[in-house]
Amino acid sequence: MPRTGKVPDQSLLTAALEGLELQKQRIEEQIQEVRSLLGKGRRGRPPSVAATNGTQKRGPGRLSAAARKRIAAAQKRRWAEYRKSAGKES
Repeated sequence: MPRTGKVPDQSLLTAALEGLELQKQRIEEQIQEVRSLLGKGRRGRPPSVAATNGTQKRGPGRLSAAARKRIAAAQKRRWAEYRKSAGKES
């Protein structure tokens, strides 16, 4: 606000104060939102993925029985091939 030497109207100052407090409130809400996204807004565990973007994530390593069987069969094939090649080198 420019300094002109005369005292501004009381209602003008009150309106300016209310506007500035609204801006301050919006800025504080945005800061809280960014802090929660960073996981530094509070102590303890950071907010879950579901809390931050509305999607729910399953825990790590959830495989179907068929997928586990395919992986096991592929691993057995790899080990059999490794043992076969290791036996030839000896």
